[in-house]
Amino acid sequence: MTQQDTDEQINDGNDGFVVDTEDCEARELAHRERGTARPITVVGNPVLHKECKDVTEFDEKLAALIDDMFASQKAAEGVGLAANQIGVDLKVFVYDCPDDDGVRHTGVVVNPVLEELPADQRHLDESNEGCLSVPTAYAELGRPDYAVVSGQDAQGNPIKVRGTGYFARCLQHETDHLYGYLYIDRLSKRDRKDALRQMEEGTPRYETVPNA
Repeated sequence: MTQQDTDEQINDGNDGFVVDTEDCEARELAHRERGTARPITVVGNPVLHKECKDVTEFDEKLAALIDDMFASQKAAEGVGLAANQIGVDLKVFVYDCPDDDGVRHTGVVVNPVLEELPADQRHLDESNEGCLSVPTAYAELGRPDYAVVSGQDAQGNPIKVRGTGYFARCLQHETDHLYGYLYIDRLSKRDRKDALRQMEEGTPRYETVPNA
């Protein structure tokens, strides 16, 4: 995964959207070196199946959580991670994800809200989707190929993040997590059953939290 900044993205800050394509490698590494990787919760863990609590305190504890999330995401070789995927009941997600043009996006969104798109912007992408909390399983899932998420940064400042293609899928996937939805919850019964079968037959390549 390579970093490819463009003038268009550098200027994004002028229209209210966060600039998340600059110094991605250095920023991700700084978070990861401060943090500690934690095991990943998997489908069936109650924290994954309910709406998380809003973040109300933007303090050192939140900063430390974000560091741990970046470390956990890297250890699991993910491109996005929600707080409840490491057992924390708070509306936070981090990402280190390329879009379809290979541009790397790295950042954090607190208290995210997925904006409703006009009908003419809802072009479905039927690509495969997977999830660290449903390890070794994949299924096709139609999602809009453009997404806008509003929320706050780690200091509580309002931000907006937009993505296309694979990165748009990531933004939607992680926001879903914080409202208690896994991607398999959006599948047909047959496809969900198949995904769970794939998970049962596979072996995750990272540490997970056993369900009681």
